[in-house]
Amino acid sequence: MIAGLPIGFAAPWVLLGLIALPILWILLRAIPPAPIRRRFPGVALLLGLQDEDTVTDRTPWWLLLLRSLVLAAVIIGLAGPILNPTDQSKQGSNRLLVLFDGGWASASAWSERMAMVEGILDAAAHSNRLAAVVSLTEPNAPRFQPAATWKARLPGVLPNPWQPDPTLMGSFSTTLGAQDFDTIWLSDGLSNPARSGLLQVLQTHGDVRVVENRLGLMALQRPVVDGGLLRITAQRIGPALERDVTVQAHGLDPSGAAAVLASVELSFAAGEENASAELALPAELRARITRFEISGEGSAGAVALSDDSLQRREVALIAGREEREGLQLLSPLHYLRQALQPNAEVLEGPLGDLLPAKPDVVVMADVAGLAPSEEAALLKWTEAGGLLVRFAGPRLAASELARSGEHPLMPVRLRVGGRSVGGAMSWGQPKALAPFSQDSPFFGLQIPDEVRVSAQVVAQPDPSLASRVIAELSDGTPLVTRKEVGQGQVVLFHVTANAEWSGLPLSGLFVQMLDRLAVLSSADRASEDRIAGTIWQPVKVLDGFGRLEDGQTLPGVDGVELISNDLGPKLRPGLYRDGMHLLARNVIEDDNRLTAADWPNDIQVEGLSTPPSENLSGLFLGLALILLAADVLASLLVSGRFWGSRQVAAVLAVLLLPQLSEAQNATAIRDTREVVLGHILTGDRAVDKMAHAGLVGLSETLFFRTSVEPNEPAELNLETDELAFYPLLYWPISTDQPTPSPEAYAKLNTYLRSGGMILFDTRDADVARFGTASPNGRKLQRLAAPLDIPPLEVLPNDHVLTRTFYLLQDFPGRYDSRDVWVEAAPVDAVKIEGMPFRNLNDGVTPVVIGGNDWASAWAQDGRGNTMVPVGRGRAGERQRELAYRFGVNLVMHVLTGNYKSDQVHVPALLDRLGQ
Repeated sequence: MIAGLPIGFAAPWVLLGLIALPILWILLRAIPPAPIRRRFPGVALLLGLQDEDTVTDRTPWWLLLLRSLVLAAVIIGLAGPILNPTDQSKQGSNRLLVLFDGGWASASAWSERMAMVEGILDAAAHSNRLAAVVSLTEPNAPRFQPAATWKARLPGVLPNPWQPDPTLMGSFSTTLGAQDFDTIWLSDGLSNPARSGLLQVLQTHGDVRVVENRLGLMALQRPVVDGGLLRITAQRIGPALERDVTVQAHGLDPSGAAAVLASVELSFAAGEENASAELALPAELRARITRFEISGEGSAGAVALSDDSLQRREVALIAGREEREGLQLLSPLHYLRQALQPNAEVLEGPLGDLLPAKPDVVVMADVAGLAPSEEAALLKWTEAGGLLVRFAGPRLAASELARSGEHPLMPVRLRVGGRSVGGAMSWGQPKALAPFSQDSPFFGLQIPDEVRVSAQVVAQPDPSLASRVIAELSDGTPLVTRKEVGQGQVVLFHVTANAEWSGLPLSGLFVQMLDRLAVLSSADRASEDRIAGTIWQPVKVLDGFGRLEDGQTLPGVDGVELISNDLGPKLRPGLYRDGMHLLARNVIEDDNRLTAADWPNDIQVEGLSTPPSENLSGLFLGLALILLAADVLASLLVSGRFWGSRQVAAVLAVLLLPQLSEAQNATAIRDTREVVLGHILTGDRAVDKMAHAGLVGLSETLFFRTSVEPNEPAELNLETDELAFYPLLYWPISTDQPTPSPEAYAKLNTYLRSGGMILFDTRDADVARFGTASPNGRKLQRLAAPLDIPPLEVLPNDHVLTRTFYLLQDFPGRYDSRDVWVEAAPVDAVKIEGMPFRNLNDGVTPVVIGGNDWASAWAQDGRGNTMVPVGRGRAGERQRELAYRFGVNLVMHVLTGNYKSDQVHVPALLDRLGQ
C-alpha cells in the first residue's frame, strides 16, 4: 500500500526509473541546439516578406510532456501495480481456511462471493500461503495446498440446495486437528444452532473474519389456495427498507414451451419481514404452472414448486338411479360429493353431456347399463388415459353385466346369483377389511375397526383375479378390483357408494382410498398416515440456484421421510411422483421462518463489497500505447503533414446525403405501386425476425393462390415511418417493447380511420383470454388504450371474414385457441340484411385481436421451407394450411371490404356449403 491508497506494486524498485524523467526532459529540450544569432546587413532586403511554411526550431513543450507521460506509463506498468492489494500486516498464520456455508442462501450472491475468494487466494499465493476451501453443506477435513491450486478448482465449488447440517458442523470441528490457521468465513447470514460452537473452535486455531451479504436474503413460501385465489408470501432478512419484488409463475404454454404465464408484485413495508399478495388465475392457466420464482433472486429458496395441491381435478358423477327427495343420506352420490367437493371440481349430469368436457375422473354409482353410443364414448375416453371408478349396487347386482364374459368397462367378471333382486346377500356376521398388501395403492392406510361390509357383489374366480384385487375382506373376498384399459384404468368397489351395504363411506378411510386412486387432489400437505408405506420417485430436483434438473436417476424416497426429514444429499428439494400423485418438497415449507445469524461482539462482520485485488499492468501499458499513437499524430501535426478530418467529413456528407434521400424516395414509390404487408417493430430481434418471415410466407401464399402479388414485407418503426402505404399491419405483442409516443398514436389512429387494419397477436394462445393474468395480455391492454378502437366481439360464424376467399370456421396459427376478436356489429345491424357492419371503412374491421401466433405458422425461409413446427403429423400440416387460409382471408377482406356480404354471392356460398 502507498500512502493509504488502495494500490500497491509487485516490483516497486522499477519505479526508480521515474527519476530519469527530469533528465530526459532536459536532454530533449537541448536537442537540437539553439541557432546562433548573427547580424547580416542583406537581411534588410527581406523585411516584409512572409513564409507560409514555417518550422519550429525547438520541440514544443506539450509534445515533450506527452512523450514523458509515455515513458512514465511504461515504467509504472512494468512495476506491476495492484489495485486493492491485501494488507500483509493482518496475516497471522501461514495457512488460510476459506469456509463457505455453501447452502441455497449463499446462491443469490454467489458470483460476488467467488470474486472475493479469487482475490483472497491471489493474495495468499502472492504471500506463499497454503490455503484450503471447505463448504459446510458437505464438510470434509481441510486439505491445505498452494493457493493457486485451489483457485483452479473454484469453478467446481457450487452452492447446494440445502442448508448446513448442525450435526455435520459439529463433526467438522473434530477434523481440524491442532494446526494453526486463519479463517475467512463466508456466511449466508442465516442462524444455525451449531454456528457458535464452530466459531469458538476456529478462534482457537487463529484469527477469524466473517463476511456476509449486506443486501440481505429473500425466500418464497409455498403458495396456498385461499377462497379460489392463490396467496403468495415471501420472507426476507437484512435491510428493513421498503422494497418491491416480482414473483413470476413459470409453466408450459400450449405448445409445450417454457414461458412466464403470470406475475404478481409483492411489497415489503418498512420494518416488515413478510409480504403477501393474491393472484387470480383461470383454472386452465393455474394447471399449467410448474413453479413460482422471485425474479432476480437466483436461489433455491426463492423458488416454490407446484404440485397437486394447486390443482383441482374435474370429477364427473353419474348415478344409476335418481335421488329420492328428502332421503339425502340414502343418495348414491351423497357421500361422494362430501368427499370430493372440498378438493375437486364436481360435475353432474348425463354421461353424454359430461364426456365432451374431458373430466379427469368419471365415477358411476350403481350404473349397470349404458347405451351403445355412451359405452363406446366412455371406452374411448378411458383408453385415452381416463380413470373410471364404479360402485356396485342393487342395479348392478341384478343385471347381466360381466356375467358370461369379461366386460371392457369392468375389471372382473361377476358371479351369477350372488344376491337376489331387492335384497342383499346375507352373511353370519358383517366382515371387516383385511390389511392392504404392499402392491396395493392403499398400502399403509390404517383401517378403522368400525368399518364393516354386510353385502357386496362377488367376483367370479378367474386366473387373472388375484392380480386385479387391490383390497379384500378378512375372509379373502375381493372388495376393490382394478385393471388397465389402454392408457387408463377401471376400478370397481364391490359395495355401494352409500351406507346401505357397508360402513366404508362413513369413515375417513373412504376419502383416503379415493385420494390414493388420484380421484381427488388434496389441497393440504400430505400427511404421514396418507403416504405411509409409499415410495416416491424424484422427477425434477432443484440445484442451489433454483434451476430444475432431471431426477430420474436418483433413488426413490419413502413417503414419511419425504415429508418429515430435513433436506440434504439424500433428500433434495424437487418434485416427487407416486403413481398419479405429484408432491413438491420445497426449500421453504409452511413452518419455516428465516432468522438472521447472531455473531458475538468480538467478531467483526464484513460485507461482500470488499473489492478484489486486480493487476493494473496491462492498463498502464495499454495507456502507453495510446499515448504513443497520440505522439505520432502530434508530430505529424507539428510538421504540417497532417490533413484535417473536417474536409473528409464534408466530402462524405456531400456524396452520401443525396443517395440516402434517393433511397428513401425509392422505398416510398415501391410501396405505393404494389401491395406491401407491414409489421410493427417491437425491439425484440427474435420476434421481429419471426414476424418478417411470417409475412414473407403469407405474401408467397397470396402470390400463388390469388391475384394479389405482394412485394417484400416492410419493417415499420412507428416513430419514423409512414403507415398509409400498407393495407395490413401485423403487430406481435412483446412484453419488453416500448410504448409509442403521442405522435405515433396519432399516426395510428389516422391509419385506422382511413381504412387500414391492424392484426394484434399476443402469441400466448389466449391462455388468459387477454386478461391481466397474462404478461402479453397486460401489455396489449396498455398499448391499445390510447387507440381509437371500436367495441369488439368474438368473430361470429357468419362474419364476412369467414368467406372472403376461403370458407372458414376456425382460425388457427401455431396455436389453436378459442377466440378471435373483431369490431362488433352495431345494434341496428340485424335489421339490414347482408350488412353486418355500420357504414365505416367499407365494412372492414379496423382491428383483429388473437393469440394464435400466426406469424410462426406462416413463416418461411429463403428457400420456401417452413421455419416453426405446427402440431404433429398430418393434423399439424392441416392446422398450418388453415393458418395460411386465414391470412389470405384477412388480406382479401382488407382489400375488398364487404364485397362477399352482397346477396349476389349467397347462392354460390350455399352451394359450396352443401345447403
